Amino acid sequence: MRIAILAICCGFASGCSNGDDSKVTDSPSSGKINISVDESFKPVIEEHIKVYEASNPNAQIIAHYKSEAECFKDLLKDSSNRMIIVTRGLNDREERFFLDSLNYVPIFNDIASDAITIVVNRNSKDSVFTLDRLRKQLTGGLGKKETIVFDGLTATSTIRFAVDSILHGQQFDTSVVKAVKSSREVLEYVAENENAIGFVGISWIGNPEDTAQVNMLKKVKMAYVRCDRCADSPYVKPTQLGILNGRYPLVRGLYYIVKENYSGLGSGFSNFLQYERGQLIFRRAYLGPRMGFVIRNVQINEKLKKD
Repeated sequence: MRIAILAICCGFASGCSNGDDSKVTDSPSSGKINISVDESFKPVIEEHIKVYEASNPNAQIIAHYKSEAECFKDLLKDSSNRMIIVTRGLNDREERFFLDSLNYVPIFNDIASDAITIVVNRNSKDSVFTLDRLRKQLTGGLGKKETIVFDGLTATSTIRFAVDSILHGQQFDTSVVKAVKSSREVLEYVAENENAIGFVGISWIGNPEDTAQVNMLKKVKMAYVRCDRCADSPYVKPTQLGILNGRYPLVRGLYYIVKENYSGLGSGFSNFLQYERGQLIFRRAYLGPRMGFVIRNVQINEKLKKD
């Protein structure tokens, strides 16, 4: 009986202790890790993984792109998943859950700012919006002439942002709002339907150096949204500058959450995301990097020695 109890305790310990060095098979630069990523950020995170793996040939990061709610389910329930990339950090209830179940709280931090982009068909004559107009359209207050397209009706970060920041808790009119499976399908639907309005993350459409995105902008166009907080209330597009200075009103954060209590591959990749090389990739993808890149004029007082 005593042996059986001991075996059970040992099994429980080995299953729950991520800090057991004998079970560690990865390091910040080597090994294999599964991560879950909000599908809204697939283009830019794919670029990060490509650069990181090129710099660390012994590292393999397997990304699973899905809705934000599914990413959190993976973090909470899937022991093989030790990292997610989503649009928020942990809340108090989630922190308590991890502290109770793992005896530590996963590390999380913001790494960039993203814009929800309103896209319309290239032939549409209507590409200027206010938040009030968007609110009325989403709740059916402006009729059913135009279809509003999202990357799903529930569980996605884009939907959550619209409910929290545009509708302020009101409900969609589901006869006006259409759900498709992904951000790419949102763009394709808007490209094929002149009366469609789509919501996508800027990393899917805002990079003028990405050939696929440039080609898509021949079929759709980014709309202007009024900046109510600006003194002259201008209508602005989701440019990188507009994201960073807050003039574009539909901005959200991007976060990593790492479920490791040792220095593993998740920790290594998260460090890459938040420091210079990873931040440069966010900048090149026209998101708002967390790290400021400023060129300063420097005066050198040291005199050069004469020959």
